[in-house]
Amino acid sequence: MPIARAAGRAAVRLGAVVLSGALLAACGSGSSGGTSDSAGGKVTLTVDLFGSFGYKEAGLYEEYQKLHPGITVKQSDTEDEADYWKSLQTRLAGGGGLADVQGVEVGRIASVTQQQADKFEDLKQFGADKLKDQFADAKWSAATTQDGRVLGLGTDVGPEAMCYRTDLFKAAGLPTDRTELAQKWSTWDGYLALGKEYKKKAPAKSAWLDSVGSLYSIMIGQEKERYYDASGKLIYENNPAVKDAWDASVTAAGAGLSAKLDQWSPQWNQAFAAGSFATMPCPAWMLSYIKGQAGKDGSGKWDIAKLPGGAGNWGGSYLSVPRAAQHKKEAYELIKWLTAPEQQEKLFRDQGIFPSSTGAIEKVADAQDPYFSDAPTGQIFGDAAKDAPVQVLGVHDQNVAQQITNALSEVERKGISSDKAWSNAKKGVDNVIG
Repeated sequence: MPIARAAGRAAVRLGAVVLSGALLAACGSGSSGGTSDSAGGKVTLTVDLFGSFGYKEAGLYEEYQKLHPGITVKQSDTEDEADYWKSLQTRLAGGGGLADVQGVEVGRIASVTQQQADKFEDLKQFGADKLKDQFADAKWSAATTQDGRVLGLGTDVGPEAMCYRTDLFKAAGLPTDRTELAQKWSTWDGYLALGKEYKKKAPAKSAWLDSVGSLYSIMIGQEKERYYDASGKLIYENNPAVKDAWDASVTAAGAGLSAKLDQWSPQWNQAFAAGSFATMPCPAWMLSYIKGQAGKDGSGKWDIAKLPGGAGNWGGSYLSVPRAAQHKKEAYELIKWLTAPEQQEKLFRDQGIFPSSTGAIEKVADAQDPYFSDAPTGQIFGDAAKDAPVQVLGVHDQNVAQQITNALSEVERKGISSDKAWSNAKKGVDNVIG
């Protein structure tokens, strides 16, 4: 997700007013501020996203425009998914200011299918049902309503690994071989123990990991049930998996292993180039973000190893067409092309964004990334995608996750006790979901 995808990105107030289909269809679009003009066969398609989907960076819009001379694609994006989602809810409630294509993070897709289905087009009317076999079953079904409407096409998934700085490891006297490290941190206890070793000889102003929020997010991504069970019941308070991820994060904070950086903040962005942390739990979509923030000077300094504790998934997204879109059929044709196996393969090889298309997953099995010390990214993330559990998604997944990571930030940055922070998290969840 793209990334700011994910997972790890933020709270939103749901329950916007549902407008009739007729009113929505009458409203305007174009969140990017571009104009749409179908006169003379020319159409400007507006695409509104969050984080880095990689389409512009990989040259896919330019390629699509060459293939379709009458189409111009204009993208707007918001770095923080929480801000994006909040704005989208406001625009969905009012019916105006919506793009032809809107991105939806996987943690929000249950909200779309269960609470906002009438605000998005059923893509089956354009022939999307013929695409079902291109996608993993879990990816396809998550965007499908109980009555069979398809409200989005899957872009990527977020198989998890551990990214690390080999230069900082060397400076601290730690091994840098990805296979050896995978053995040393095969468990999360092993990962934290190695972090304590790193701290003893760490270069100045360098911590073991970026934030305990990212540690929590990657650990909870290894679980099938997190905040809801399969019946839709909210279970996070008594879920042992949530407690284990919470406790490990609190332990990391107490041991001083974190750089205490809020993900997606300006300080966090600057820290990539500054070498402020040695490891970073990273879903596949994070690779593109690391490259963007660390820049050319970071090439060859990063590597990727198998994640402690087993396979998991953090994030992934969908492309949807709102009812208020001005160019619905053209918008569908664009998202159909962007999510096709050929384009998903290009995105992974160019941007590290892992495919949700089964055909593309097979094609990238041999991929390596020079930026990450020629790490076998196709194999590492492919194995993780294959072994990751199919996660149960609830309507307020992102809300619950954000309140928990907010509370963990209080532990690492303000020294609040674990019990007090957990109490704050529960109050926050109650407030945002009602």
